[in-house]
Amino acid sequence: MSAGRWSAGVIPYAEMGYWRPDYQPKDSDILAAFRITPQQGVPPEEAGAAVAGESSTATWTVVWTDRLTSYENYQAKCYRVEQVPGQENQFIAYIAYDLDLFEEGSIANLTSSIIGNVFGFKALKALRLEDMRIPPHYVKTFQGPAHGIVMEREYLGKFGRPLLGATVKPKLGLSARNYGRVVYEALRGGLDFTKDDENINSQPFMRWRDRFLYCMEGVNRAQASTGEVKGHYLNVTAATMEDMYERAEFARDLGSVIVMIDLTIGYTAIQSMAKWARRNGLILHLHRAGHSTYTRQKNHGVSFRVIAKWMRLAGVDHIHAGTVVGKLEGDPNSVAGFYDTLRLDKIAADPVKGLYFDQEWASLPGTMPVASGGIHAGQMHQLLHYLGEDVVLQFGGGTIGHPMGIAAGAAANRVALEAMIKARNEGRDFLAEGPDILRKAAKHSRELDVALSTWGDITFTYESTDTPDVVETPVSV
Repeated sequence: MSAGRWSAGVIPYAEMGYWRPDYQPKDSDILAAFRITPQQGVPPEEAGAAVAGESSTATWTVVWTDRLTSYENYQAKCYRVEQVPGQENQFIAYIAYDLDLFEEGSIANLTSSIIGNVFGFKALKALRLEDMRIPPHYVKTFQGPAHGIVMEREYLGKFGRPLLGATVKPKLGLSARNYGRVVYEALRGGLDFTKDDENINSQPFMRWRDRFLYCMEGVNRAQASTGEVKGHYLNVTAATMEDMYERAEFARDLGSVIVMIDLTIGYTAIQSMAKWARRNGLILHLHRAGHSTYTRQKNHGVSFRVIAKWMRLAGVDHIHAGTVVGKLEGDPNSVAGFYDTLRLDKIAADPVKGLYFDQEWASLPGTMPVASGGIHAGQMHQLLHYLGEDVVLQFGGGTIGHPMGIAAGAAANRVALEAMIKARNEGRDFLAEGPDILRKAAKHSRELDVALSTWGDITFTYESTDTPDVVETPVSV
């Protein structure tokens, strides 16, 4: 440590010990990778040290009360800075935080520390939290998903295929009775779930209690007619925790297997609802409402892979995580990294997927990714290829917009999925043969035939804004 550490006045963060290129992170350290864009004249090492300092113990000047602490233990350490490939003034700063800096089992405290003040720091033009390593020492202080992927499948009795869902459309304006009719038609047609959307709560055109009653009538009728377990994501998002608990308890008393919350309710509320869901035996679905306000841009904000880690810790069973082929942002490599983060127990660092660190979840249950937004039956081979089996595929317009009606839209999705799963199980190259598999299945399903005729050529092909910095190099054979 520099002898100048205790000189009065303003000392560069690097000289105060926040730049430590010799530091070897401990197994118990929480690690973060920040994309930093320094102001002109600010060395990247100083910028990284400033982020480390301002997200742990530092302030803008020397304070003598540091002498009253084991300050080296409480200082975050920027231990490596690397230039981003192809970017002249962007760098990845790797920062290590001692475990003692964080309250056990608290996403609110973790986030207040890591992303608290630093994003407004004048010495930086932009800052983005790209990834974190959460050590098992800290993972074990969290409940994690209320049930997880394995228990959800056992609750529902559904194995060997993705689950199918649909968001009720239009999401605003329907009466409770008509809303419930959409739920019934979609579920009896072959879907496993229907759902409320993020902004349907308790508006004048349809109060929450009425919606819950008619939706559960639809669920129960569909279960009786199909012999399958069905569910509707009843959105319990509300202004206060008291209101949310009231709505969730009513959903439980009506026999719902699942409730839903929005990301906008905040980390403390999410953790509270996760504990309630485990205690009461309901699956907890999280709509990532609002996330793109800070996850989408590549130079500033918080990557969704970090949100995915926080939400798995917080304890949600479902989270929307991208579709690749739908209408919403989703680079294939980035989305693969999100899905791995949510589902696997051990994940290796993989720059192609945007994963900066190894991550061990220490048997914390997995969170089921949800694919939603502009997908349809004609993409089933792509969805299965990119997203795998443990996923909920939600076709909103791709169910409710079917020319033959809602139940027909659901049937088209179910036939397409089962045809593709059969082809996969037979060892066929279902991605390459996908269109042919769907056409052959459509010969025996008028519903699928009409769906393919209606949407078969619809794609949303735009360049993704959030892509990994490292891309896989094709190897010629």
